[in-house]
Amino acid sequence: MSDQFDVVVIGGGPAGYVAAIRCAQLGLNTACIDQWINPRGKPVLGGTCLNVGCIPSKALLESSERFVQTRHELSDHGVRVAGVELDLDAMLARKDRIVQELTKGIEQLFKANKVSWVQGRGQLQGGKEIKVTENGREKPRRLSAGHVILAPGSSPLELDHVSLQGDIVVDSTGALDFHAVPERLGIIGAGVIGLELGSVWRRLGTETVTVLEAQDTFLPITDEQVAAEALRIFKGQGLDVQLNSRVTDCKVEGQTVEIQYQNDGGEQRATFDKLIVAVGRRPNTDALAADEATLLLDEWGLVHVDEQCRTNLPGVYAIGDAVRGPMLAHKGAEEGVMVAELIAGHSAAVNYGAVPSVIYTMPEVAWVGETEQALRAAGDAYRSGVFPFSASGRARAIGETGGFIKVLADARTDRILGVHMIGHHCGELISEAVIAMELGASAEDIALTMFAHPTLSESFHEAALAVHQRPLHIVSHRKR
Repeated sequence: MSDQFDVVVIGGGPAGYVAAIRCAQLGLNTACIDQWINPRGKPVLGGTCLNVGCIPSKALLESSERFVQTRHELSDHGVRVAGVELDLDAMLARKDRIVQELTKGIEQLFKANKVSWVQGRGQLQGGKEIKVTENGREKPRRLSAGHVILAPGSSPLELDHVSLQGDIVVDSTGALDFHAVPERLGIIGAGVIGLELGSVWRRLGTETVTVLEAQDTFLPITDEQVAAEALRIFKGQGLDVQLNSRVTDCKVEGQTVEIQYQNDGGEQRATFDKLIVAVGRRPNTDALAADEATLLLDEWGLVHVDEQCRTNLPGVYAIGDAVRGPMLAHKGAEEGVMVAELIAGHSAAVNYGAVPSVIYTMPEVAWVGETEQALRAAGDAYRSGVFPFSASGRARAIGETGGFIKVLADARTDRILGVHMIGHHCGELISEAVIAMELGASAEDIALTMFAHPTLSESFHEAALAVHQRPLHIVSHRKR
């Protein structure tokens, strides 16, 4: 059986489903192949992000924050609440309900835009033909397309010496479904996923959260000043972050897991009730293309693409976690839009210099553009302006005064090169910086822009003023 489409997308995560919808909006006959099956045995769209990643983790982060605020922080606002209890089953049910609503929403968007949803596993063959092993069917289906978009997503990395075991040793997916709060939690990996998951369970009552990081630097992807502040805050919240610590062995005994690891103090042992492996992700490119397709991959399994996501095969594109760059849902989605526009004959590009990143801890960490250490290493002249939330009237009214905003600007042109934040709602505030950089704004442009008072966003304004040593709400030792 052969079906002809203008575009076939392999993968229904944020990169793939957005690409499919935009292709359909542009008048292209589009099919999207996806193999995701939810715990109820139903095919669903949305990939890792909506089903077991971005959305459910943020739902739990939000719920855990509200639990902590209600139990410990509302009294400072004159609100006294007695007998606060955790209903973990209800919290997990809310998380699952949000996931179901959003994945159903994508299904409705496919119907509205007339995207054909093919449920199964797709493999690229030669000549832009796709073999589909449909769910519940033995005989493969063959699709052919004028253009193919590969968006297979990614999966959690595993460690050879730390195998996943039931609900004791889990990856990020399993860590979203603990049905009891563990007393002792171990996490391998102090990256975004490990920190977010550790924050959730610590807030919900886990006594000890030990985060083991093999690198000797904390959050090297972030600005070093932000990373130092984040480490200080997270340790104060009860996360025991141990750097330069490599796990060498793991053994489950009954309902606990014992690990061995090496750090600066030598050989160490620890016992946990649960262990989360959060050491990164790998692209889902195994068997993505048949050998005769000759799709070019690099040594990490990433599909080789140019700046506009073209592969080495004519008419075949790859986007999202399967290609270079940060594994972020919004980056993949923008690549999907770009590729759809290119296929339709329009001009399109993604500005990879203005991709925002957020760690949804409490406080949030967010950034875009160059870090200060990267600018120094490159020998680029720059100016820096920092404004602390402790000097923000709105932050004090909210009761969230930790953290700061930093603006880095070119010393010669004053163009904004990077913005780095740690504090309340920084995941939202970073969008202001992204827009500024997209429009080529200078620090002076932001300094001359009127911000509403009192708002957290004023801190971005003040940080831009501080680039030229003239902030209005902190004392500046201005050079004359």
